[in-house]
Formats: sequence, C-alpha cells, structure tokens
Amino acid sequence: MSTTTAAARPVAPAPETTGRTISPASGTRRRTIAQWGFVAPAVIFMVLFFGYPLVRNIVMSFQDYSPSTFFTGEAPFNGFDNWKNVFQDDLFGKALWQTIVFTIGSLLGQFCIGLALAVFFNRHFPLGGLLRSLILLPWLVPMVVSGIVWRRILDQDTGVLNSFLGLFGLGDTPWLTSTSVALVAVVLVNIWIGIPFNMVILYGGLQEIPKELYEAASLDGASAWRTFRSITLPLLRPVITVVLVLGFMSTVKILDLILALTDGGPADSTQTLGTLTYQNSFVQLDFGAGAVVGNVLILISAVFAVFYLRANRNEGK
Repeated sequence: MSTTTAAARPVAPAPETTGRTISPASGTRRRTIAQWGFVAPAVIFMVLFFGYPLVRNIVMSFQDYSPSTFFTGEAPFNGFDNWKNVFQDDLFGKALWQTIVFTIGSLLGQFCIGLALAVFFNRHFPLGGLLRSLILLPWLVPMVVSGIVWRRILDQDTGVLNSFLGLFGLGDTPWLTSTSVALVAVVLVNIWIGIPFNMVILYGGLQEIPKELYEAASLDGASAWRTFRSITLPLLRPVITVVLVLGFMSTVKILDLILALTDGGPADSTQTLGTLTYQNSFVQLDFGAGAVVGNVLILISAVFAVFYLRANRNEGK
C-alpha cells in the first residue's frame, strides 16, 4: 500500500492595501462636478446671449437712452417716463390691436390649411412625396425675399394678381395701399409662408397614430368626419398645442415681412409691436421707447411659453 503525500499548495499572499478608500460623499461630489461640467457651456451661452440682452433691455427701458449715449456712456434713469409715453401714445394701442388681429388671423389660416394638407398627404398616392417637397418651398425662402416678391405680385398697377383678377372685372384692388385692405393682404402672405411649417409638424403627428384604430373605426361603420373627430383630433392634441404655441411665438414678433411689404403703412394700418419697436429704436432713435415695446413683446411671449409648458405637463399626466 503506497501512501501519497499531497504537495502543499502555496498560499497566495494577501493583497496589499493602499490605505485609501473612496467615500460615498466623494463619489457624489465627483458626479456633481461632472454634471455641472456638461451643463456649464449651455448655462454660459444662455447667460451671455439671452440673459444679458434681456436684463440690458429692461434697464434701458428706464433710461433716457439716445444716440449721444453711445459716445458719452451716460444714460440717466428717468423712471417710468418711457413707459408712460409709450402707453399714452395712440399708436401703441393701435399697433397692439393690429398685432392681435395679425397673429390670430395668421395662426387660424396656417393651422387650418396646414392640417387639411397634412390629412390629405397622410394617404399614400403617386408623387405625394414630390408634392410635399414643393409645398415646403415657401418656408425655405428667406422672409424678406418672400415679402419683396409678394409686393410685386400685389402691386395695384403692375401686379400679376390684379392682372389676373382683371379678367373677371376685379383687377383694381389696392392690396398694399388701402388702409382697410393692407392688413388683410399681409395676413394672407404670412399664411402662405407658415402653411409648410404647420403641415410638416402635423403630418409627423399623424404618422404616429396607429393605423389599427382607423381600421377598427372603419369596421364599426364610422364616417370620415366621426373618425377625424374621435380619433385624429384627440391623439393629435399634443402636436396641435406645440404647433399653435410655437406659431404664436414666431408670428407675434414678425418684422421683416411687414417691412418688406408695407413698412407699417399706409397710415400705420399694418403697424405691429414688432415694427413699432424697430421704428422707435432705429428710425426715431428713441431707444428707451423701443425697449419698452420690446419688453411688452417679451412678456407676451413669456406668458405663452408658460402656457405651453403647463399644457405639456398636463398632457403627460
């Protein structure tokens, strides 16, 4: 009988300890520093290019700011004098009302036509993609270029539109020179420009609606209108909110289109808060009054931004 002796296995040496342990507080601190490192560039950008101009504009509205201020650097505070002068000016009330009419008319026209086109293109048919691309052209053209082109089209004497309407005995409409028609013409041009934006966003929302819901509604015998009212509109509501709020915030401050078409005329009949800010600041060189009107525009946009955020929060519940 042979006996085997098992060789003793070598014992691994104990790992050396460095004597340094990472505490949970230190790890949390590092994560916090890393997070702020990623956020810092965006915060700096917002402060420099949004925060500072906003604060500067608010301060300027309480100062006697004139062209000489750029050279002397002295702009004394005059309290609420700029605000009083602006609010007591009849042109401010007129511009505010025309801004409301221009904004609401533009949004209604852009949304209704954009939604109709989105529903139309939601059905697949030959050349549908090509037609959608062509409809995007008004949105891609710079607004100043669109305004100049439409100014030629709407010219009372040599415009193409009046030449065409002249075939039916309606060719003498003063589109841009009549105080009662000019604002309507500007609204129509802005509707033409804004239709592609509404169509694209709403079309994207329609693509996210499950097709099975339409098939079920068809099997139940629902009409096209009932299907649109009971399926399409409720499921499209978050997208509609985004379109209307963003459309409002971009329409209420439009300047270049109105300047290219009418320059606020005739007789201030197309003057809006955007054009009034421009005229006060860069035509009359009353920078304090221009800052006041600009702050009113910022306040209006901020109110609708809050509405947009609250609407989105309620949709998520």
